[in-house]
Amino acid sequence: MDDVFTVVSISTLAAMLAAVLHEGLGHAALALATGARSGVLSTVAWSSEFDSRLVAAGGTLVNLVAGLLLWLALRMWKSASTSCKLFLLLGCALNLFTGTGYFFFSGVTNFGDWAAVIAPLEPHWMWRALLVAAGVVLYSLAVLLVAAGFVRDLGIPRTDISRLRRLTALPYVTAVVVAGLAALLNPIGIQLLWQSALPSTAGANSGLLWLRYYTPRSVVADLCPRPIPRSYAWIGTAAFLAALFIFVLGRGIRV
Repeated sequence: MDDVFTVVSISTLAAMLAAVLHEGLGHAALALATGARSGVLSTVAWSSEFDSRLVAAGGTLVNLVAGLLLWLALRMWKSASTSCKLFLLLGCALNLFTGTGYFFFSGVTNFGDWAAVIAPLEPHWMWRALLVAAGVVLYSLAVLLVAAGFVRDLGIPRTDISRLRRLTALPYVTAVVVAGLAALLNPIGIQLLWQSALPSTAGANSGLLWLRYYTPRSVVADLCPRPIPRSYAWIGTAAFLAALFIFVLGRGIRV
């Protein structure tokens, strides 16, 4: 049986990684490198006087690159423990789902990073439609990639529905809770909870809840299934970093 506390801890770290990469590296670092003198960084937003379409696109692009790098690490690091493989797979999933889901979200709502990217482009309806189409196609591919990882890299048989459900539902709920708690403290306003935090977690990561139904039949396990053991290293690290993520970065820091 997988240890629930360790799975939640691994999920917490993967969720925080995706958020920090999106806001910290994709938006804040890129803005500072291309003209911004300072700004306020939180778990759900980067705010500064300097803005550009490149900075708006940066968060998503960083998530996509990170997701692919984590997937490569998962495929290459054959000797990794099951816990490490779960972290790599969840990190891959949350980054890819955030990245590809943002295309769909901005195309449908005309809000968010990619709405800013396509704002000056005409005909606007066509660019929104392209975002929606790209989001659907790329998100579907990401779901197939991650679903295959649970079987091939974690060794979970396609028929073990209960374990697949447990190792996808727990990370999903964890990501939503962590993002929501941090967003409650953000310096811009409570509206970012439902404008940014929830769409980017509850919405974008919803693929975790149904990807088990789309596992390619040709995928076979690379190893025998092993449970996630209790690890106080994972639990302690997640608890410490979650406190910083929620109570420090969540409130916003000036950089």
